[in-house]
Amino acid sequence: MVLKTLLEERLSHAMEELGIPKDCTPMVAVSARVQNGDYQANGAMAAAKRAGLNPRELAHRILEKVDLDGIVESIEVAGPGFINLRICAKFLGTALSNSTPENSSTRAVQTVVIDYSGPNLAKEMHVGHLRSTIIGDCIARVLEYRGERVIRQNHVGDWGTQFGMLIAELELHLGKGEPANLALDDLEKFYQQAKRHFDEDPQFAEHARAYVVRLQSGDDHCRSLWRQFITISIKHNLDIYQRLNVGLSEEHIKAESAYNEQLAGLLQRLTDQQIAVDDQGAKVIYLDELADKKGRPSAMIVRKSDGGFLYSTTDLAALEYRAQTLNAHRVLYFIDARQSLHMQQVFCAGRRAELVTSGVKLEHHAFGTMMGKDGKPFKTRSGGTVKLADLITESAERAAQLVQSKNPDLNDEDIATIARKVGIGAIKYADLSKTRTQDYVFDWDEMLSFEGNTGPYLQYAVTRVGSLFKRAGLDMRTFAAPARIDQPEERALALALLQFDDVIEQVASECYPHVLCSYLYGLTSAFMTFYEACPVLKKETPSAIQDSRLQLCKLTAEKMSCGLDLLGIEVMPTM
Repeated sequence: MVLKTLLEERLSHAMEELGIPKDCTPMVAVSARVQNGDYQANGAMAAAKRAGLNPRELAHRILEKVDLDGIVESIEVAGPGFINLRICAKFLGTALSNSTPENSSTRAVQTVVIDYSGPNLAKEMHVGHLRSTIIGDCIARVLEYRGERVIRQNHVGDWGTQFGMLIAELELHLGKGEPANLALDDLEKFYQQAKRHFDEDPQFAEHARAYVVRLQSGDDHCRSLWRQFITISIKHNLDIYQRLNVGLSEEHIKAESAYNEQLAGLLQRLTDQQIAVDDQGAKVIYLDELADKKGRPSAMIVRKSDGGFLYSTTDLAALEYRAQTLNAHRVLYFIDARQSLHMQQVFCAGRRAELVTSGVKLEHHAFGTMMGKDGKPFKTRSGGTVKLADLITESAERAAQLVQSKNPDLNDEDIATIARKVGIGAIKYADLSKTRTQDYVFDWDEMLSFEGNTGPYLQYAVTRVGSLFKRAGLDMRTFAAPARIDQPEERALALALLQFDDVIEQVASECYPHVLCSYLYGLTSAFMTFYEACPVLKKETPSAIQDSRLQLCKLTAEKMSCGLDLLGIEVMPTM
């Protein structure tokens, strides 16, 4: 039951009957103040301005037309034309009993392609890859929950000049009899060693440059070494995804190299269309649409003067593939804010070249940086890059100490399982609960707290409901009872529960996971207030009221579990 949508539909119908243009919406939102009602419709003021009417008068005329019988118990005009609505308690109870998820609707399914994570296979994944990976995964889960056809695209960097250096280094190790898997056991160390050889040994550097040409030309020997490197690198990444509880698998990898055979033909078409032009031996697309303040067009190089292609060329090929082969309605890119201009160039050039039609939505959802307490990008104590694998391991170790201190009776196996879920949940929630476009400070103590707006606090709320049913000797999965809404705390919880699908709809549209996090924290707070004020299992509580309150507890646990799962966070029966 999308309560907000129901209210908007009824109010919109009334506005249409009054001859108000369809693009004037009721603008229904949850009331900021309880005394103003449960919902507030603010659209009368904008509509009145369009129609040249008095907003309060128009609001009253809307009330005369709207049919909200059985849904609201009171409706009034306030201020300059606000419409305040208070929902019937009986309707709230019925809506909770009959609620169905938004993904059961009959609206048309969209194909949504999501580009996220995209690590460079030349190195191990580090904390800089965390945000793209978990934000993109959250939005993929949300869109799938709504019933969309989601196609994940992990655009990994497996091509380019650095790979000549890396396969030359791998050849040296293999020549000494060292197996490839051992040589590449530490990708970061291997990359640094190869870079050192490249910088210090001119003969090695020349050899590496020659390997780049041979690799791009399809040389069997170079391709064989390259595949060994790529296979082991991908295995490292898949292990990280599994530990992070992220839904990326090998089938979702669509690497830069996958588009290599299309680049020459794409460039020829861009040249024939006079979109890409010669400039000092290079091929450049000049974009007047992105001109600077002095009117100089933005330059996008798609082939270097030495004949080499760039990732801009590959991104155009990927865009064409996603729009024309995958038939995407929306293409979402979760790439950090530093690439904003590049993404604008790709979108602009792609549309000009008709690689993508105007009906396809292209969206770059940028994000900020994870910062340390010193206000600088998060680093190790020695100033080095933090490997994602090390961060995951540390999260489990810190969580294990916390769990053991709170529940010393658990055995080692249970502690390890709970610690893994709590540790990963803490990292994810700390990131996802912050506004995507902003930087945030990474703080172990804050994110692992069982109090406040944290992952462990929300996980514990679900566990607490499960414990309640266990004490009652009931199976929460099969329990069902009518919900009665009598007390203010029951009402607040019921309203929060019915806002779930509204929130999911907003997150699916705007791609801000913190909106879902804020909702879940608010729902948890409403539940805790309800739990303290409304006795559930006490002997003096009548059985019908007890069953109703247990039903509210069950619905809370279901929404919380579902919401946390959409964030990629696991829940557990014991903490």
